[in-house]
Amino acid sequence: MAPKLRESNMPSLNEKIADSLSNLTALGKGGTRRVFKTNDISRTDRERLIEAGFLSEIIKGWVMTTRPGDRQGDSTAWYSSFWEFAKVYLDDRFGSDWTVSPEGSILLHAENLNVPHQVIIHSPKANNQLVDLPHDSSFYLLRVPKLTTAPVEDAGVQVIPEADALCQAAPTFWQANRNDVVALMGAVRSAAILRVLLAGGHAVVAGRIAGAYRLLGNDKAADEIVSTMQRAGHDVREDADPFKGPVPMQLAGARPVSPISTRIRLMWAEMRDPVLQNFDIEPRLINDHDAFMASIDDIYTSDAYHSLSIEGYTVTEDLIEKVRSGKWNPDHDPADREQKNALAAKGYWDAFQEVRKSVDRILKGESSADIVEAEHLNWYRALFQPSLAAGIVKPENMVGYRQHFLHIRGSRHTPANWESVPDAMDAFFDCLKGEKDPRVRAVLGHFLFTFIHPLPDGNGRSGRFIMNAMLASGGIPWTVVPVDRRAEYMQALDSASSKNDIGPFTKMIADCAKHEPPPPRRRRPGETLAEIVDEPSSLKP
Repeated sequence: MAPKLRESNMPSLNEKIADSLSNLTALGKGGTRRVFKTNDISRTDRERLIEAGFLSEIIKGWVMTTRPGDRQGDSTAWYSSFWEFAKVYLDDRFGSDWTVSPEGSILLHAENLNVPHQVIIHSPKANNQLVDLPHDSSFYLLRVPKLTTAPVEDAGVQVIPEADALCQAAPTFWQANRNDVVALMGAVRSAAILRVLLAGGHAVVAGRIAGAYRLLGNDKAADEIVSTMQRAGHDVREDADPFKGPVPMQLAGARPVSPISTRIRLMWAEMRDPVLQNFDIEPRLINDHDAFMASIDDIYTSDAYHSLSIEGYTVTEDLIEKVRSGKWNPDHDPADREQKNALAAKGYWDAFQEVRKSVDRILKGESSADIVEAEHLNWYRALFQPSLAAGIVKPENMVGYRQHFLHIRGSRHTPANWESVPDAMDAFFDCLKGEKDPRVRAVLGHFLFTFIHPLPDGNGRSGRFIMNAMLASGGIPWTVVPVDRRAEYMQALDSASSKNDIGPFTKMIADCAKHEPPPPRRRRPGETLAEIVDEPSSLKP
């Protein structure tokens, strides 16, 4: 008789990985840290977690946390860790004796948190070295004799104070990054800038800044800078064209406003004409209110399928119809209660009905911008009410705008700091209310809403709801963005966010508005799938 083998007490691979993750979590202060020196983690834990996909090397000696499900080449983990890495890496090399360059400091002060291709770092301890980083980014470590001003902190890194950065930035930066300069100038009192100009005797810079204030409609600040510098014995010649190009708007007034408010207004003013040039469908009156509302009902299944699929949910026509008919019953059916996709479909149905009510009011003559401002958070709550009931969404997330930092997967664009979201949304709705053309309200309403990303979740769906409410105000039918154009759609949004180019996004939305919605959509009695695909609609141009 063969001897009985004793059961092994050796831990499984999963148990070993779990132990290593526990060690990393403890080291990372409960998950608040994402970047670590290699030497901070034991070799066993490090190799195990890299192999399992929970860690990835940044450069030699440094690693960051990742997700095992991330695809090869996914940039999200790096972009979301970029500024944290900058802080800990530069502190490790230079102590506190470093700062981001004046130009980079302006970007961060102006709440442009997009990950740049290169950040120039000033330090007396630097060696004029280029440090190559993942995903086409880098640091250039520029040696300077000394730091002329004590650094302050923004976005977690050391930067030059606002007024000093504006005075030190190169003229070419003013021209290439006009919106960032204008956004910061609107947030800084001219007296603070004047003190820096006087202390350094910056006559040429004073002329550039005075000229900028004049172009931006703040004659008082321009006159004060010129006259004060002249009384101090400086020959100031005001630059009439410091940006080497037109400024699309003027500052709202002499009082400082948050940079994000000015940025949103600038983007709207700058992008308005390109939208009109590229959206080649003319607004029109709706003569048959009931037919237009019926067309929205007919398109629901297609809209829900494609909008949810764009966001990564796996939904089917049967699931959508189950929700629509009321057969989805999470109170009595455990499978329904546990299905994330069904919760999303139910939320979409509820939100769609709320948006439909809003469109009905718009078609009856109420202000589309006022309605969207009043109702957009109700749409959001309807989207996630089923998930709240299931215990997936926390009650505090239903209050309104997000209370946390976030990063958009695969994009260099980083939305506004959560503390700045209320200011951004105030400026957004001011622009929406001041805009007369429904096509501009639709395109920029969608784009800038997602640019700000004000909600904890559902920003894309809410942006498309806003777009369609605004299209309806111009008599343009409900427009579906097909999931098979998702890559084009996301790339167009990213181009507008990171390159200020709204053209591709506008053209895509206009093209989608011209075509029949893709299947699936609800079939009318006796209608075949071929008829759904091929039938022309009298509501389309």
